[in-house]
Amino acid sequence: MFLSSCLNYSNVSSKDKKAFFATAAADFTMSSPQQMDEMRVKRGIVIKDDWPGYNLDLFTYPEHYHDDIENVYIPHGVIMDRIERLARYVMEDFEDSKIMVLCVLKGGYKFCADLVEFIKVLGRSSNRYLETRVEFIRLKSYLNDQSTEDLHIIGSSDLSFLSGKAIVDTGKTMKALLKHVETFEPKMVKVAGLLVKRLSTMTESLTDYVGFEIPNRFVVGYALDYNEYFRDLNHICVISKSGKMKYKI
Repeated sequence: MFLSSCLNYSNVSSKDKKAFFATAAADFTMSSPQQMDEMRVKRGIVIKDDWPGYNLDLFTYPEHYHDDIENVYIPHGVIMDRIERLARYVMEDFEDSKIMVLCVLKGGYKFCADLVEFIKVLGRSSNRYLETRVEFIRLKSYLNDQSTEDLHIIGSSDLSFLSGKAIVDTGKTMKALLKHVETFEPKMVKVAGLLVKRLSTMTESLTDYVGFEIPNRFVVGYALDYNEYFRDLNHICVISKSGKMKYKI
């Protein structure tokens, strides 16, 4: 879901660079009590554990997925509205005229593209404009619906900064990537997560901007996949048991 990419300003020293990570999803826990008010706002829309989602008949979606998904968990329109709000957070926090957006393929590409577009729209309608550049890195750490121990980084030989992945279950991969980024001494590092899972295994917050806090459920759609299927869904949906069996490797 999602999540990193990297870019390189060859004419700017590494200490002056700001890195911004657009992730499709990440794990999240609250920060210190002093930061509760601010974090509660940026924490995003909290979806409770017993949220049943919406009936499939209320929405349009690729008909061949009818038996493969249980419900529409987050409608596309709600996703877009929330991303626009995240873009406002970015505009408020980044003071420099240049930001580097690091997008992780494949799960994070829609989130990244829509977030950058909203940043550009907000910039055009305000008195300040953020020059936004985007680079990509492809990460793969899932087999079926399970996060694997190994992280496969594809096409990273020329990258200067790395971020996370589409969905982080343990947080280990995200921490490792952020630690690597810090070796380049960026001026600021921010992580945006469209989806953030509530997991007891996380001991610290890894995301600065959160779209939705969700239960620990396997979701697909809006570029999030299950073995490369479901990326073409506009909505975020919960995959059914029959869907998992149908597309299992």
